[in-house]
Amino acid sequence: MIQLPKARDAWNSPGFDRVLKDELEAIDADQLPLQQGLSLSSMVSSEPFGAIVIDSEEDTAFIRCRVSIIYAGIIAGCSCADDPTPLDTQTEYCELVLEIDKGSAETRVKLINESH
Repeated sequence: MIQLPKARDAWNSPGFDRVLKDELEAIDADQLPLQQGLSLSSMVSSEPFGAIVIDSEEDTAFIRCRVSIIYAGIIAGCSCADDPTPLDTQTEYCELVLEIDKGSAETRVKLINESH
């Protein structure tokens, strides 16, 4: 589980979206369900990802945020020794819901699956 204490502390301040974006982009992409969000490629690239805060709300225990993540996926060749195909990247997009615990700042992350 990830921790987002700076975002929790910035809740209800004018800079909340920026703090959440910066703190989220600083975590390791492996901690987010980006692999499950791929639609155009086969694996998540190690390139940095970008986050955009779409919406935020709170209840008594949690701050819930809907964020979009823009990241790169890799389209790999066959990985054969004589395969001349270079690794290529494809821009990927997914949306996540973050539930930030107001007490501990522990954050649950859920991929939003949208039917096509």
